[in-house]
Amino acid sequence: MTYCVAMCLDEGLVCLSDSRTNAGVDHINTFRKMTVFERAGDRVLVLMSAGNLAITQAVISLLREHAAVQDRDSLWNAPTMFECARLVGQTIRGVHRQDAEALQQFGVDFSASFILAGQIGDEPPRLFNIYAAGNFIEASIDTPYFQIGESKYGKPIVDRIVTSSTSLDEAAKCALISMDSTIRSNLSVGLPLDLLVYRRDELRVARHLSVDWDNPYFDMIHREWGASLRKVFNALPDPDWSRWPVEDPVPAPRIGVVS
Repeated sequence: MTYCVAMCLDEGLVCLSDSRTNAGVDHINTFRKMTVFERAGDRVLVLMSAGNLAITQAVISLLREHAAVQDRDSLWNAPTMFECARLVGQTIRGVHRQDAEALQQFGVDFSASFILAGQIGDEPPRLFNIYAAGNFIEASIDTPYFQIGESKYGKPIVDRIVTSSTSLDEAAKCALISMDSTIRSNLSVGLPLDLLVYRRDELRVARHLSVDWDNPYFDMIHREWGASLRKVFNALPDPDWSRWPVEDPVPAPRIGVVS
């Protein structure tokens, strides 16, 4: 399992992914889930993956191979981010045609999902969530972020904080808190992390960092976020049962012991 989150904001893009894979508690490895295609002054593309590692690696390897061949449709010559998303979807379907039947015979589901973020030329930064079937949806002003993998633990903070007008620094902070919450609740997600920040219209990566426990900022978030939550929790009053109805208007069924 893994966790990836990406945000498409007025100021640019923030992408964060973990690097843990596991096939049981005694077989845990580290594999990067973020791949960056960058040609300064022309395009920056960020591809993050979750799901079956062999499938996602096959898709990424094919995209890289196609990008190395001249006069072939690839992420380097696609004119728009939409066309890049379409190429990723086509590649996923190609891997499915080749491997899905064999995987099914061994009881393995074809599990793969991708986030594609980036900017090409003069078009604005765009963000896509690409599914195992190769179809995809695009982020909007109302929903400016996507998550894949083990997303449920880190979703509440992103839901509450992130809007299109959120600054890049605030978004990066929110993404790291979201990741810390996921790591705390799920052992299948773990460090090191890949954090990428892209500023709108620069057509080059602003920051691309590897984050581990020796990173002082992430260590501070890990300590202070939990402590702050406890402070807020303790500051809230306990229920005043005297102000509640004597009986719930629609009481839950009660099971009693028949003597």
